[in-house]
Amino acid sequence: MPSATSQARGAASRAADNTWLERLTRAGFVCYGVLHLLFAYLIAQIAFGAGGEDGDQSGAMHKLAAKPYGTALIVVLVVGLVALAVWQLLEIVTVRSHLERLASAGRVAFYLYLGWNGVKVLRGKKTSSADTQQDATEGLLGSDLGRLTVGVAGVVVAAIGVGLAYAGLTRRFERHLRVSRMSAATRRLISRLGTAGYTAKGLAYGIAGVLFVVAAVRYDPDKARGLDAALQALAGQSYGTWLLLLTAAGFTAYGLFAVGEARYRKV
Repeated sequence: MPSATSQARGAASRAADNTWLERLTRAGFVCYGVLHLLFAYLIAQIAFGAGGEDGDQSGAMHKLAAKPYGTALIVVLVVGLVALAVWQLLEIVTVRSHLERLASAGRVAFYLYLGWNGVKVLRGKKTSSADTQQDATEGLLGSDLGRLTVGVAGVVVAAIGVGLAYAGLTRRFERHLRVSRMSAATRRLISRLGTAGYTAKGLAYGIAGVLFVVAAVRYDPDKARGLDAALQALAGQSYGTWLLLLTAAGFTAYGLFAVGEARYRKV
């Protein structure tokens, strides 16, 4: 008789093979790519002093909400992000590697986090995720345990950044792509976009994580604003404008890579 684990894995595998779920997941990759392209546009505006919104994904959504049909587009983004979360939730059950399960669990949390930010924008909430992170950190810094929590969170975020950069520089992301279905030119393009995109994301998250640790050490919640704080740190450098434009280019590359994943990702 099959074990409960085997039965659960079989049920999840059948659900994952659903044609409509695959289509929604692939559409979700397009939405994820569009979100990165919006974020890259926001970074470029910040570089030229015309941002007006916090430098993170929620800031990009706020920017989009102000445009014609922006609300409808955010609804589509939220649906796509939820589809990605469901797909990764099924992956937790079907994959056998504990490391892959942990990675899938992290993706589930992240996709749902981005989706919830979209819901808040749809509900008219003006507070960005950067503001929320800063407020939460300010409350935690009042105790030793809270400071430790903020510091550990910073180390985790920095480690994620290192992992993203490593995946980009070593092209480990290609393991998840159906490269055999690509032409040589397409593979070169997707590979270059992935390398640039993953590396840029890794550097941004690495800086954000370090700043969380700095916030814990210096009792400075202003440093605990995630990607927004990382972008402000880059802007404060001698060649801040160029650094921000390079970061925008990197996130643009990742956005285009994610759109390519919609066709070539193993789902």
